[in-house]
Amino acid sequence: MTERLTLILGGARSGKTRYAETLIKALPQPWTYIATAEIWDEEMRERIARHQADRSEKGWLTVEAPVEIWHALDVHAPVLVDCLTLWLTNLMLSEHDIEAAITRLEQILEKRTAPTFLVANEVGLGIVPDNKLARDFRDHAGRLHQRLAAHADRVVLMVAGLPLTVKPSA
Repeated sequence: MTERLTLILGGARSGKTRYAETLIKALPQPWTYIATAEIWDEEMRERIARHQADRSEKGWLTVEAPVEIWHALDVHAPVLVDCLTLWLTNLMLSEHDIEAAITRLEQILEKRTAPTFLVANEVGLGIVPDNKLARDFRDHAGRLHQRLAAHADRVVLMVAGLPLTVKPSA
């Protein structure tokens, strides 16, 4: 049986997205990829274009949703959200109500019946950041992960491309 909600955490380049894609590809198509990245500079523009081209060749429906991911989650197909860390960054930089946004995400996820895979960067394993914005971000990310992990059927921590199950499915 496939879990309804899987949260995949890990550091940068830990294999989170690749692992999530492997899980979702075991399910019937169509697959929806909710991308949260925004274009901040030319390198990011090229990175996003590369990812879009790669996914389109592999049968993904990609929805660009840097802030309002709720609408994109209103589909019946399996969904991969990549990544919640960028989503949180976008919310903070556009001065959204973080608490309200997370609560809304939780409500939408509770209603979804199709498999959902959430990818996020674990940022709480390092040093205490030296500035308020970075500390606020770390704190919001930690609370976001805790709240989503409570809802998740399974939580996986990726380390060096290896999945470590933190919360096994029942």
